[in-house]
Amino acid sequence: MDFLAFLGPYGPLILLVFVASMLIQGYLSRTYRKWGNIRNPRNLTGAEVARMMLDDNGLRHIPVEAVPGHLSDHYDPIKKAVRLSESTYGVPSVGAIAVAAHEVGHAVQDKVRMPALVLRGHMAVPLSIGMNLAPWMVMLGLLIQATGLIWVGAVLFGAALLFHLVTLPVEFDASRRALVYLRERGVSGGGEAQAGAQQVLTAAALTYVAGFAMALAQFLNILGLARSND
Repeated sequence: MDFLAFLGPYGPLILLVFVASMLIQGYLSRTYRKWGNIRNPRNLTGAEVARMMLDDNGLRHIPVEAVPGHLSDHYDPIKKAVRLSESTYGVPSVGAIAVAAHEVGHAVQDKVRMPALVLRGHMAVPLSIGMNLAPWMVMLGLLIQATGLIWVGAVLFGAALLFHLVTLPVEFDASRRALVYLRERGVSGGGEAQAGAQQVLTAAALTYVAGFAMALAQFLNILGLARSND
């Protein structure tokens, strides 16, 4: 009970969400490990599929670059580049082409100026600063019993929650674009490989849902602390 009290009013919820997040991460790792070791029917690497999808969407100017790490794949909207990890770039697996197509999905979103993506881009820098300050505001407020600082921290956590909320449709849409392309272009070969690509992208999407749930739990917890100190 003392430990849960230390976590705050929503301590049990935070613990529950944390455990769920760990389970989801484990599911993602197992899913990617499985489909990352199964070759796709056309024997195309992640880099080759990314290049194809970019070219088919009129994005020939966007390079596909290799970066170190595992599942460090991302689209850089500032430098306009698709960056694929070592486990995706030169690997002809089902998992690799699913991840590669997802990242190109973000590039296509950027091209069409998807509102949620544009909004997330504007929010990213100021919210990253705010998120670094928020815990310090809350801890300092609790230490010196300054309720106003706790409320500032709650507002910053609330803004971060909004960022996570905006991220959800962006990620879901990128996965939708990826699956449609893999199916319609015949890249996945259909059947089991298409189902595997969908499983990989669904597992990845669940991590963003877990991120939102954790942000929500943290926000509610800080809100409860602020109210209890009024």
